[in-house]
Amino acid sequence: MQTENKISPPQEALKKINAWKNEGASIIFTNGCFDILHVGHVDYLQKAKNIGGKLVIAVNTDKSVRRIKGENRPIVDENARMRILASLEFVDCVTWFEEDTPFELISRLLPDILIKGNDYTIDNIVGADIVLGNGGRVDTISLVEGYSTSNIVDKIIKLKQG
Repeated sequence: MQTENKISPPQEALKKINAWKNEGASIIFTNGCFDILHVGHVDYLQKAKNIGGKLVIAVNTDKSVRRIKGENRPIVDENARMRILASLEFVDCVTWFEEDTPFELISRLLPDILIKGNDYTIDNIVGADIVLGNGGRVDTISLVEGYSTSNIVDKIIKLKQG
């Protein structure tokens, strides 16, 4: 499958999700900026997929990332971030959201399982109330220690400063 076929606007993602649900598949949802994809991201996403079901990833748009992380981010533009994520064999669908959080998107897509890293607790995961209220579940996944885009950016800055 070509990577472009895995990338869908939110409304198209909803159609795919509804078709998968009708076939009996569970929908696993996670979200993030995924700026400078690294082994921590890959490990996290693979663990999410291993729960069993169709893995849907929602990516913050460039405007959203700038509001959250500052004017110098993202490093990698939204189209490239989505293509890279879609190239991962275990990813079934990539979509995006413009808001600072995926709350509205989660409310529309109604995934069966909402996943975040274990740097979150269920009570501070955006959309957890929606998923739990719809009979779904919310899980956290252990992260690979020491890997984050912010750490990579900090290392680059330190190297440049000599």
